[in-house]
Amino acid sequence: MAEAAPQPLALPSGLLELCALLGAPRDSLRGPEQVAQRKGVKSLSSLDPEVLSVFVPPFVSKEDGQTTGASCVLLSKPRRRSLRKKREKPKPEPWKGLPGGPREPDSEDISIPNGVDLLALPQLCFPGGVCVASEPKEDCVHFLVLTDVCGNRTYGVVAQYYRPLHDEHCFYNGKSHWEPCRLSAAGCFVPFAVCVVSRFPYYTALKDCLSCLLTHLKLCKDFEVDNHIKDFAAKLSLIPSPPPGPLHLVFNMKPLQIVFPSRADPDSLLIDLDLHLPLLRFRPERVLQILSCLLTEQRIVFFSSNWALLTLITECFMAYLHPLQWQHTFVPILSGQMLDFVMAPTSFLMGCHLDHFAEVSKEADGLILINIDNGSITYSSDDGIDVPDIPLLAAQTFMQRVQSLQLHHELDLAHLGSITDLNEGRACRRAWQQTLNRQIQQMTLQLLVSIFREVKNHLNYEHRVFNSEEFLKTRAPGDQEFYKQVLETYMFHSFLKARLSRRLDAFAQMDLSTQSEEDRINGMLLSPRRPTIEKMASRKASASHTTHRRMVVSMPNLQDIAPPELPPRNSSLRKVDTGDCRSSSTVLNVSPTTTYTFKLPEIHFPLVGQCVQAYYCDCVSLLSKAMSFLAPESSVLLARYFYLRGLVHLMQGQLLGALLDFQSLYKTDVRIFPADLVKRTVDSMSAPERAQAEQTPELRRLISEVMDKAGEAPKADDRVKNFELPKKHMQLDDFVKRVQESGIVKDIGTIHRLFEALTVGHQKQIDPETFRDFYTCWKETEAEAQEVVLPPSVMEHLDKNECVYKLSSSVKTNRGVGKIAMTQKRLFLLTEGRPGYVEISTFRNIEEVRSTTVAFLVLRIPTLKIKMVSKKEVFEANLKTECDLWHLMVKEMWAGKKLADDHKDPQYVQQALTHVLLMDAVVGTLQSPGAIYAASKLSYFDKMKNEMPMAVPKTTAETLKHKINPSAGEIFPQAVDVLLYTPGHLDPAEKVEDAHPKLWCALNEGKVTVFDASSWTIYQHCFKVGTSKLNCMVMAEQNQVWVGSEDSVIYIINIHSMSCNKQLTDHRSSVTDLVVQDTAEAPREVYSCSVDGTVLAWNVSTLRVTSRFQLPSGGLSSIRLHNGRLWCCTGNSIVVVSVNGFPRQELKIDENLGGISTSFLGFQLMPEQEQLWAACAGYDDIYIWSLKDLAASPERVPLQDCSEINCMIRVKKQIWVGGTGLSQGKSKGKIYVIDVERKTVEKELVAHTDTVKTLCSAEDRYVLSGSGREEGKIAIWKVE
Repeated sequence: MAEAAPQPLALPSGLLELCALLGAPRDSLRGPEQVAQRKGVKSLSSLDPEVLSVFVPPFVSKEDGQTTGASCVLLSKPRRRSLRKKREKPKPEPWKGLPGGPREPDSEDISIPNGVDLLALPQLCFPGGVCVASEPKEDCVHFLVLTDVCGNRTYGVVAQYYRPLHDEHCFYNGKSHWEPCRLSAAGCFVPFAVCVVSRFPYYTALKDCLSCLLTHLKLCKDFEVDNHIKDFAAKLSLIPSPPPGPLHLVFNMKPLQIVFPSRADPDSLLIDLDLHLPLLRFRPERVLQILSCLLTEQRIVFFSSNWALLTLITECFMAYLHPLQWQHTFVPILSGQMLDFVMAPTSFLMGCHLDHFAEVSKEADGLILINIDNGSITYSSDDGIDVPDIPLLAAQTFMQRVQSLQLHHELDLAHLGSITDLNEGRACRRAWQQTLNRQIQQMTLQLLVSIFREVKNHLNYEHRVFNSEEFLKTRAPGDQEFYKQVLETYMFHSFLKARLSRRLDAFAQMDLSTQSEEDRINGMLLSPRRPTIEKMASRKASASHTTHRRMVVSMPNLQDIAPPELPPRNSSLRKVDTGDCRSSSTVLNVSPTTTYTFKLPEIHFPLVGQCVQAYYCDCVSLLSKAMSFLAPESSVLLARYFYLRGLVHLMQGQLLGALLDFQSLYKTDVRIFPADLVKRTVDSMSAPERAQAEQTPELRRLISEVMDKAGEAPKADDRVKNFELPKKHMQLDDFVKRVQESGIVKDIGTIHRLFEALTVGHQKQIDPETFRDFYTCWKETEAEAQEVVLPPSVMEHLDKNECVYKLSSSVKTNRGVGKIAMTQKRLFLLTEGRPGYVEISTFRNIEEVRSTTVAFLVLRIPTLKIKMVSKKEVFEANLKTECDLWHLMVKEMWAGKKLADDHKDPQYVQQALTHVLLMDAVVGTLQSPGAIYAASKLSYFDKMKNEMPMAVPKTTAETLKHKINPSAGEIFPQAVDVLLYTPGHLDPAEKVEDAHPKLWCALNEGKVTVFDASSWTIYQHCFKVGTSKLNCMVMAEQNQVWVGSEDSVIYIINIHSMSCNKQLTDHRSSVTDLVVQDTAEAPREVYSCSVDGTVLAWNVSTLRVTSRFQLPSGGLSSIRLHNGRLWCCTGNSIVVVSVNGFPRQELKIDENLGGISTSFLGFQLMPEQEQLWAACAGYDDIYIWSLKDLAASPERVPLQDCSEINCMIRVKKQIWVGGTGLSQGKSKGKIYVIDVERKTVEKELVAHTDTVKTLCSAEDRYVLSGSGREEGKIAIWKVE
């Protein structure tokens, strides 16, 4: 089969897409009106503009190495890359049809970039027409946004200037002599426009560039204008676009230093304009009104007498919405001939000159008319348009924050001396503006988060469902109309897609960073949410002011893991207090962002190939020099230099150099890796070039990965379904899906029990009416719980994180008349009359629960009796018809609490609460004599307690301290593959909570969950590190966690930012272990190994491989570092090698164990005892060799009832072995604790219901064990 021919590489364009010169046609300047102007007529009618010349890159041809731009006096017959209007051709009919029609036909060997319509461009460059002036006018600039049929935008900056019309030298055909003009030069000035079109919205930078150009154009001869513009365009075409990050590019355009800023990160906007402009023109409430118009996708027209402000103001509002995006037509400038566009029936955002205000207002209905000049908002129809207000609390907070902004630079300069250097003054102004822009972006993002934060509570991620109806019910009555309209928009639909895809964009990051401690804990809860006592108290204190205090799950004896010198975490550091005016100042004190600049070299003319190559060589030299001065930890800046140098190498045609630079982005910042560009580069390589590239291991891996990924990329699922009640009968599987979509409960086992309850005595399917009744009953109970108000005298008896989950009707009890209330911790009586609190019992203190009857006259009244451990008196309540349900609920909560105490796992209580609430809903749904029996199907823990009264072994109960669930909120439990504990440290530059110790949990498919190990609460919920199983983790530096994966990549996580932007790709097969060289000396080294037998040594600072070697046997599963030597476990042997790979010793399993067919599962070294402890596949013994004589027969430590060993670690003078074993006749996850000195098993710990997959030590004070996917929990054990 013939090899595919290489595809030509389309090089990435620089800043310039197109540059054009526009003005009035020559013939129109000879007309009678201009002659009349000579005779004293003062006003002139507008002329029709046209494109005079077009300049499109590239300006140098690879073939001839010569200029390919507009005509150049230094070259005889260049190949044209410019278009110039020919005077022989008749003028076409102007403006027949919309933009996007056929382009100017008379081009000479030129291709106009997509999205630029040459027929529409003249009108946009002269939106007010071309008027010959009797006196010179000031230069002016305005801005364009051009959109192609696919919705891709390009951006134009237009500079208009006037030139006197001379008798002899006119530049319409580029000749130095031309027939005399009929007009006298006196009092006749002709407007021209230079338009620069770019793929990037560099409004300020390109305005500065054009301002520099105009100073030259005013001084040059007419016939030289084209050459000046061509040189100008050529310069811009050679400037690369900076990659996202802190590096800005600087170019000397003389007399100004032009700065081209970069985006802050790959997902953010490129901001090169003053974001405070709308705040200077509109009061804060007007800004909110305009944002409401945008969020509800109205038909909006901005007006101004200043063309420039139309684009700048509308672009500011687009930035305010980020990361939400306006999905409809966006034309910020309409010329007079385009006014019929405002008759479009769909949503749009357009801009017109203020002169057309009355005309547009009269002719079109249903428009929002926004006058930028006076800051007013009106409607074009008499009856007005119903534009809802932004939600009240969010609006009030926004207005407070706006008032705290410093919008006038002059106030900051008042106390300073005058800056005498032009560029220094501009730099000072730019720094002030960038800070203000960041404050405004943060302020508007916080507004969006406060509006849409609770959307996530009504999403089902697994089935991509949004329950809009329930979301609307939770909104304040005054905000309902706003949300109803917003929920119907395309913008909100795209927002939902991003949320359901768990995209960690600016919105998600702000939501996380301002999340309260309570919300963080709620993310771990299995039971439905109810208002806590704390929320009730704050709600009572003020309807608009909620105080969020620290809330943590109580974990006895574990807080001492936190370093004592650290201050306690205060949630107010993370939660923005939206009700306090003072919070606005803290919000706007954004952390300063360090930015850097790279000054591009000068571009020399004439622009022949030699000069361009010299420019590229200068760029590479300057970039390489800048990189050599960087410290290794400056990887973010280093990545930007690699990216730019890679681009320049591509422009030079040095494809191998470019690929090597792009490959280096894996180690510095993989976020900016240009995968598409690299793929196109590889596709363009010839067979010899490709073969040469694949001789380099790094490039071979890069080419393989990029080409493979390109073919296998599946289309992302971006469906969004709105929750609807079912209309057909449901079998079990469909019922599970529907319940999960509804948001009631996710756990499949619980839903199976619910299905059994709702189908007792019936065919095993559920009809739509039953489901609707159940759903309605559940939601009504949920709504009632939100309305529960407890008096302060009652709340002071309850913990701040307690919630009232169930209230009985008013009943008679032996302690008074009132309502029985159930929280997750206790039962209490809410007495009637004068509301009071009477303690019944905590669930822990219950000894017996009975349902009986009490005689009253001739009646037998159902009564609930609860006997407590610490009290002789039995509580009795005449619950009547509610008695049987309360009997079930109290017993389930009692059983759940007992299991939680026995297993040190508070999630048993949360699960019991879910069962209780489902029982309540089932009884309310069925309302039949058999309803209680049906509800009893959900008494899961009560049945466990009665049918399987398996006591937790005493040793296990004494050693076990706590259990946590990293799979909380998931449908299924997930296996815990690797655990890593990282100690806390306090860096003054970091947030306090970043200094807390952390527990890192690797779950399936590259998921990592992080716990705050000082409180065992979720710190970061499930972020992705690749898509394959993770095998090992290690803390390489104070701020780095390295993760080895099955996909052969080592991922590096930044502990502070919780981001994974670096990858080490030197391994060729699954990475199985990582070990850090334990030394105080710098630089530290990390050794990594892969299953193919490769061992690499890494310099942690530079991320470079300092040495590598290959073990011939392969099957390498783990390594240890001891006395400067590496001990490598290869399955059938343990090989001792020097750090350079030279073999020193070998322990072969078949020679030492008498020919037994097995392999090493893992090993630990005990240096003090000079011993090697190892486990072998298929055997329930631990084997111990003396390091002095590995040839001697090993000692054995038998592990009773052990069927499988998975892991082992050394803790103090103990070896902890995790695996599977028998306990009370059942297979369980077990841990064996072996005393190293006595070589005996000290403890057998029944750790989990599934096998123990991984173990890790927390400062030798606690051991943490992770279980398989049947349970998916982590146990925390005390070390003796």
